[in-house]
Amino acid sequence: MRPGRARRDRAVTDGRRWLLPLRLLTWLFTVSVAALVLAAVVVPRLAGATPYTVLTGSMTPAYPPGSLVVVRPVEPTEVRIGDVVTYQLRSGEPAVATHRVVGVGWSADGERLLTTQGDANPVPDAEPVRGVQLRGEVWYSLPWVGHLNVLLTPGQHERLVQLAALLLFLYAGGVLWRGWRSRPRGTRALPGRPVRPRPTPVPSPADGEAGDREREAAA
Repeated sequence: MRPGRARRDRAVTDGRRWLLPLRLLTWLFTVSVAALVLAAVVVPRLAGATPYTVLTGSMTPAYPPGSLVVVRPVEPTEVRIGDVVTYQLRSGEPAVATHRVVGVGWSADGERLLTTQGDANPVPDAEPVRGVQLRGEVWYSLPWVGHLNVLLTPGQHERLVQLAALLLFLYAGGVLWRGWRSRPRGTRALPGRPVRPRPTPVPSPADGEAGDREREAAA
């Protein structure tokens, strides 16, 4: 083997050696970004839930600062002691808190009131939570994702969803293309188009007789 060809073969082998880890890293990155966007943006939107970012340590260690809690609507009558709820600090104002329900009571006119307390706070909250203040109960949470949520605007959220959809589309297309290229050349076909088998030649009787005559002549 020529030295130049040996070097080329060695370079091809080294390149293939790095190809599998690169593909694995690309796959992990694509799946991670897609899963993050689905959990933080797409699923809450489809389920009618709302993501909130935990800014303080009052719910440590369950929801440390920077966690993203996804809150889904719930009726006040369905809330039980031990549930974690998000509520307005004052009715009609945007400021909210996420604390655990530690007590349930009723007002003089029969309205259901919730007593809440942060897991890291030594005493319950001073004011009970009314039904009109309740935003919902915590459905699930994503640690550290809240930091990213604070930095992004609604328009950037939309672009992030579009980017995740594009990455999934490109990844699926790449998988289909590699699968098509890896098939034998004679069996390749476009998706949805059947592969026509190649006809096998069948010997005719005349061919058989000619072969017999050639063998007799040789004998």
